[in-house]
Amino acid sequence: MNLTISIDSPCLYITAVAKDRLPVFRTDAVKEIVCKAIGEARISCGFLLFAYVLMPDHFHVITDGPKKPSKVLQYIKGIVGHRVIDYLKDRKFESSLRKLQHDDWKRNHRYSLWQHDSDIFSVTSESMFMQKVNYIHLNPVRAGLIEQAIDYRWSSARFWSRCPAEDEAIRVDVDKIVWRRS
Repeated sequence: MNLTISIDSPCLYITAVAKDRLPVFRTDAVKEIVCKAIGEARISCGFLLFAYVLMPDHFHVITDGPKKPSKVLQYIKGIVGHRVIDYLKDRKFESSLRKLQHDDWKRNHRYSLWQHDSDIFSVTSESMFMQKVNYIHLNPVRAGLIEQAIDYRWSSARFWSRCPAEDEAIRVDVDKIVWRRS
């Protein structure tokens, strides 16, 4: 499956923010879990992943749109949320769990990893697509986490620079993009 970006075939630019902007994704162990969970969501939902960055309190991804945007978001946030909360429970990180606790709602869930509002934006042109890819890759630089985008392990910047590491956290589908010829 390949993608040509257009109004008829938009990509989805998704931002998901941790509850109260808590730095839940601060440790490498949690970042690994999140990356594996995004990979799991990708397979379960059947979407391509073109770019991503995982920051301490949020992440951005660019996917194709094989299903409704709300469904893609549901898969990603649902699987990531379950995996991270299970990790915190298994390791008895009670302080972190208390910060994610809320009054029981929806099927007796006691914890919520996410802010209730997420941002999904349809990307319908190649120029907008590249603007979002650059924004994603420069996010850790702007946050002062690293000096060069390719130095950040938790993004797709190395794929886009054609120098991926052998142990990349997530592989992206850059090779599936069909660029228009001018």
